[in-house]
Amino acid sequence: QCTYLEIEQAEHTHAVVLSRPAWLWGAEMGANDCGVCVGNEGVWTREPTGEEEALLGMDLVRLGLERGGSAREALEVITALLERYGQGGSCKEEPVPFVYHNTFLLADRTEAWVLETAGRYWAAQRIREGSRNISNQLSIGSDITAEHAGLRERARSQGWWSGRGEFSFAQVFSLEKQPPRMEAAKARFQAGKELLRRHAGDITAETLMSILRDKDSGICVDSEGFRTAGSMVSVLPRDPALPCVHFFTATPDPSRSVFKPFVFVAGIKPVPQVRSPSFLQDPAKQIPRFRSSVDRRHELYRRHQAALELMEQDRERGQQLLETLQELEKQGLQGMRELLQGTVTPCPEELADLFFDCVEAEMKFY
Repeated sequence: QCTYLEIEQAEHTHAVVLSRPAWLWGAEMGANDCGVCVGNEGVWTREPTGEEEALLGMDLVRLGLERGGSAREALEVITALLERYGQGGSCKEEPVPFVYHNTFLLADRTEAWVLETAGRYWAAQRIREGSRNISNQLSIGSDITAEHAGLRERARSQGWWSGRGEFSFAQVFSLEKQPPRMEAAKARFQAGKELLRRHAGDITAETLMSILRDKDSGICVDSEGFRTAGSMVSVLPRDPALPCVHFFTATPDPSRSVFKPFVFVAGIKPVPQVRSPSFLQDPAKQIPRFRSSVDRRHELYRRHQAALELMEQDRERGQQLLETLQELEKQGLQGMRELLQGTVTPCPEELADLFFDCVEAEMKFY
């Protein structure tokens, strides 16, 4: 059972860790126990967005992670399901529908892909070197590694492409008149590209955390009633003997949040403080949907919000708290370096409790 649709079950699924809006089944981003990571973003294209309920892009993120043992496999899972079921339905827990198509970043220890969609149509680009970002717009030009079998015929039949010369997915399928939010996305995309370029050849977990915290670029948003939600940074060593380490904030606005490490091992200790409550009469599941609202904040989120208020009211105490939290993050990053360099070998129980312990420490500071 996905957010709106029920689809056929897979024989085998992978363990996953997900960062997701609490009301729906899918995820904005996450990782699986094979070291596959997937994240998505909304786009608006020439293909009409469907309000009729289908798979959400966020459902496809989770399905790709659950069913794909590699980035390429996850891509194949997502595109096959997209072609079969389509994408559609509201992506927001509000009575007025908010609908979009999706772009995805997919990576594992050895490969990285960008997948972009327009309705049931799609194009994918394998990223062979350097860095790549996405930001609420189509960005795959003519460098297409794989595509929907009917993609070019669709473009030709709609009069969007003559059928001659170069075929650029972004050019052909982007809206001629962009909605205002897409204009802001262009600037954000360019800024992200530039920040990555500045660190070319030396991109670390800290580099990405600093980029995700960048306010000037618009990558980190905390205004106009819209705030960057959870943030995630993953380190995927090429050596399969080393574990992948995934850092999650589990709270909004990364500039005032702590990235906490998570490693897949047996017997992971559950962390109820970052799980949202469930409701018997859930307005997201009742038809018609979203006619009322419920408080879905988990315990860490509530405490983090109270701390944000303190930071805004009492600058000095707020700054002290922020420095304490940054120290906690530094310890997690140092632990990861030692783990990946082989200078320390934590016992499996320590790794199983790792995320729980970091959340506990953060709660204590609040």
